[in-house]
Amino acid sequence: MRDLVRVRRALVSVSDKSGLGALAATLARHDIEIVSTGGTAGALRDAGVSVVDVAERTGFPEMLDGRVKTLHPHIHGAILARRDDPDHERALGEHAITPIDLVVVSLYPFEEALRSGADPETCTEQIDIGGPALIRAAAKNWRAVAVVVDVVDYTAVGAELDANAGCLSLATRRKLAATAYARTASYDAAIAAWMSEQSEEEEVPRRLVVAASDPQVLRYGENPHQRGLFYRTGDERCGVGTARQIQGRELSYNNLNDTHAAIELVAELDRPGIAIIKHANPCGVAQADSLSNAYERAFACDRTSAFGGIIAANRTLDPDTASRIIEILTEVVVAPEISPGAREILARRTGLRVLETGALPDPGAAGREIRQLAGGLLVQDRDTGRVGADDLRVVTRRAPCARECADLLLAFRIAKHVKSNAIVYVRNGASVGIGAGQMSRVDSARIAARKARDAAGEGEPATVGSVVASDAFFPFADGLLAAVEAGATAVIQPGGSVRDDEVIRAADEHDIAMVMTGIRHFRH
Repeated sequence: MRDLVRVRRALVSVSDKSGLGALAATLARHDIEIVSTGGTAGALRDAGVSVVDVAERTGFPEMLDGRVKTLHPHIHGAILARRDDPDHERALGEHAITPIDLVVVSLYPFEEALRSGADPETCTEQIDIGGPALIRAAAKNWRAVAVVVDVVDYTAVGAELDANAGCLSLATRRKLAATAYARTASYDAAIAAWMSEQSEEEEVPRRLVVAASDPQVLRYGENPHQRGLFYRTGDERCGVGTARQIQGRELSYNNLNDTHAAIELVAELDRPGIAIIKHANPCGVAQADSLSNAYERAFACDRTSAFGGIIAANRTLDPDTASRIIEILTEVVVAPEISPGAREILARRTGLRVLETGALPDPGAAGREIRQLAGGLLVQDRDTGRVGADDLRVVTRRAPCARECADLLLAFRIAKHVKSNAIVYVRNGASVGIGAGQMSRVDSARIAARKARDAAGEGEPATVGSVVASDAFFPFADGLLAAVEAGATAVIQPGGSVRDDEVIRAADEHDIAMVMTGIRHFRH
């Protein structure tokens, strides 16, 4: 096994022509013969680079509308032959095959076709066959052959060729091979996922393939002793992964996680709305006639927890709202758009991270969530459940009034984004108390009420006259009674407990309106 291998011949076949001219110039500078195909060969000739057509090597023309170009022993034998095996060397000589030392391939843009919403026929034609075969052949023979699949590697490869008089090192060939296998794996993963979606029958894939790319190295993970990385997937769902950062320091692992939670929640709101998130849980949510009013009301829910939080808006962020936001320490501000005036105001806080998503994620869009466990993966559909007024089943003597009904629906939407066990009090379009992540539902109800009392100071807690949502059924009446004690007048919950009748009786005894949804929103 040789450390440095002299590159004498390169096969170049790329769909992405960016950077091709500079790479070809480097190859020509080192007298490296270039073998190429169709459009790539044409682009190289237009740039004044001498090229040998693949068809000249194979003695076979491109055929079947370009589906068959490089699938030939004169190409794959030239790549796969072991340079230290006398029998391989003898076979090359017998068949007049000259070795290829460098393979540069970018695959047909299948993923791009998918993202653009192309029809199935177009997507099918963008499935590359020869490209993956070339890449895998070169990667398998990495001890003698280098393979380049990413434009971002052109510069480093060119620099090494210049530094080593046209040679590439063993370490580089090994690293490029690993990158190549990851590329074909992610490419096939995208195709496999698309093919399974084409089936009219709902099937569970026998193998789950997950692909991600474009890694962003974070300062650390949840804690400084943990490594943190953020990879992007082919999912074009609007959100933190597709957002554009227009100001501030690099986003941390926790920033990314919390910002995702914030934008997903605020997208649920129908009117101008604000969500303030801390440690992936909302500490204040409101919708109103304007963003500035919504912010004031969301902030009022829990002023203490809002410090150092994430603020998401579901409308263009305006200067008035921006002025209020910078009054306290905030980690991230995210909105579909930030107005020029708001940008100027937010810029006063140089450390503040500001993101534009361009749009809001669709709460009803299908998707998949994956969580890694020891020895396996937990996979589920994204929680797209959403109830409207027509979905509510009144189970008490008193039905909620129109104002209570609107607040109940909002409270239940917020509860969907609160860690279980979740209890959410809402009054007049704003959260006034949130209890999250407790092992007991009654504790969540009490914590939420206590927070409302703390926010009120000497005044009346905002939970008086509020409605309350529970993300799952009340197993006993005690949770409901805690909400009654806090001053709630109406309750929304999924129902389904063996003690539903007991809970309903308790509600009737206290003249509480209760509706059931039949849908649960556990969030762990």
